[in-house]
Amino acid sequence: MTNSAAIGAYWDGQAGSFDDEPDHGLRDGATRAAWAARLDAWIARPAADVLDAGCGTGSLTCLLAAAGHRVTGVDLAPRMVGQARAKVAAAGLRARLLVADASVPPTGDEKFDAVLSRHLVWTLPEPEAALREWVARLRPGGVLVLVEGRWGGAEPAAEPYGAGTGVLPWSGGVGAEALAGAVRPLVADVRVEDLVGDEQLWGGPVADERYVLIGRV
Repeated sequence: MTNSAAIGAYWDGQAGSFDDEPDHGLRDGATRAAWAARLDAWIARPAADVLDAGCGTGSLTCLLAAAGHRVTGVDLAPRMVGQARAKVAAAGLRARLLVADASVPPTGDEKFDAVLSRHLVWTLPEPEAALREWVARLRPGGVLVLVEGRWGGAEPAAEPYGAGTGVLPWSGGVGAEALAGAVRPLVADVRVEDLVGDEQLWGGPVADERYVLIGRV
């Protein structure tokens, strides 16, 4: 099994329970509203072309589409994308959803006003290459929005996607300082917002590092 296939299979296996996390499924109205407000602050209206890299089950895709943005979601896990398509359809929204490697989105020469990625960068075998790809797809003045963190609890698996698939460079999460160091050479401006204190985003208090990094080209 190739690394790509192994990664897709791993996340397919998570699809059934993925939305059980409050910040994944956004089933609670207050949590959903908190994310909608943050997206409005990070991605300006009117309608923008947004690439949702690692869209998962489509919860943020739906919020972006409901805000009037033209959204392209990309995820490697077919079951995740299937759930995202069902959510978009059930809400009466429109979005383009693709099963593909989000680190190299299959969008050709298409440019976007914003690239959004939540809790994806730390899962990638080559995160810095993905960052370069995403920035290259932004129009002048576009914004890169990375919601990330460094997770507490158990030690991360040495090879989380299976034997022979390699160790992730940012396994267990990536701190804001390290991510800013990787993004800063690629963009004109970087800022970081701490998200730990906004309990509504997470459905309750959290103790580990959580933040958004915003890079503008």
